[in-house]
Amino acid sequence: MVTDKRSALGLTVLGILAGGPMHAYRIQKLIKDYGKDRVVNVRQRASIYQAIERLLKLGLIEVDGVDREAGRPERTVYAITPAGSETAKAWLKEMLATTGAEYPEFPVGLSFLMMLEPDEAAAQLEIRLAALDAQVAEVEPLLDGSAGVARIFLVEEEYRHALLAAEQRWLRALIGDLRAGAVTWSEEWLRRAAAEFAAKQEEEQS
Repeated sequence: MVTDKRSALGLTVLGILAGGPMHAYRIQKLIKDYGKDRVVNVRQRASIYQAIERLLKLGLIEVDGVDREAGRPERTVYAITPAGSETAKAWLKEMLATTGAEYPEFPVGLSFLMMLEPDEAAAQLEIRLAALDAQVAEVEPLLDGSAGVARIFLVEEEYRHALLAAEQRWLRALIGDLRAGAVTWSEEWLRRAAAEFAAKQEEEQS
């Protein structure tokens, strides 16, 4: 069983194909129809085909035939293999249980926040907060029960909403502290802090 080189898009394709053989366009459409494009990066159509090629090479899917629908070009139909089903479950278990495997850009940006002026930093964070507000507004109608969708089909949206709401609260607090001067810095203060840190490191190493 292949268990290495797991990917979110690979698992998504395998999960879609677990419902039955289909061609790449149908896979892509179902990813969007099911809302999986909100949690998996499929911005470029080529990424679906690249994922399919990779899964074929790994033996996790196979060609099941050709769709010759009248008036449309021929389309290759793919099916998940037994190895693909086992691997998808293994990847899924690892993804559910493992933390610390991702390195998003935002924490990196935060770690160098002092390269901006405090007001500049607050302004950029306000732009991010506005985008978060829009995302939360998009998710909330899915979770209010009016759509009549069973909860098991919405747990990833629940998780996404929880993360967005937590980040909203944290960002508002940080922006407020930056605007109020409770969190601040200057070039002189940064030089002094860097010198103090270097001196402390030398002392610990001596």
